[in-house]
Amino acid sequence: MNHLPSADHFALVSAGVFLLVGMLSGIWKYRHMMRSETAQAPAYVDICHRTALMYAFACLVLQQLALHSRWSAAVNLAAVAIPILWFATAVFAYAVHGWLQDTDNQLRRPHKLGSMTIPCTLLAVYMTLLIVGEIGGTLVLLLGVL
Repeated sequence: MNHLPSADHFALVSAGVFLLVGMLSGIWKYRHMMRSETAQAPAYVDICHRTALMYAFACLVLQQLALHSRWSAAVNLAAVAIPILWFATAVFAYAVHGWLQDTDNQLRRPHKLGSMTIPCTLLAVYMTLLIVGEIGGTLVLLLGVL
């Protein structure tokens, strides 16, 4: 029988993963800083590092909301997993931009990803889905607590 993880366990494990990614990307950031004449890392290396650390704590908030939510286990799991998956896509995108060092502002037009140009519509759809997923999942959990 397939056993789905509980929402709070998924959130706690995710917090640990984001914390670890934050720490490892901190090494990446530090190495850039030590080699730079200005002692600075590329913008998206820094953003990837800080965002992963912040999302670790956001996952703990989601965990606590899930623990106290009155919704079903399946609703709570979806409401936790959806924002966390969007958190992960954001950190991944920041890591890619940091690795490629292709921009210091991913929303500046034209939208670049390495040597490619990303259509404005595609980025707008991604950002809209990210916003809806992150806020929607959190709102569902918060309503379950209330």
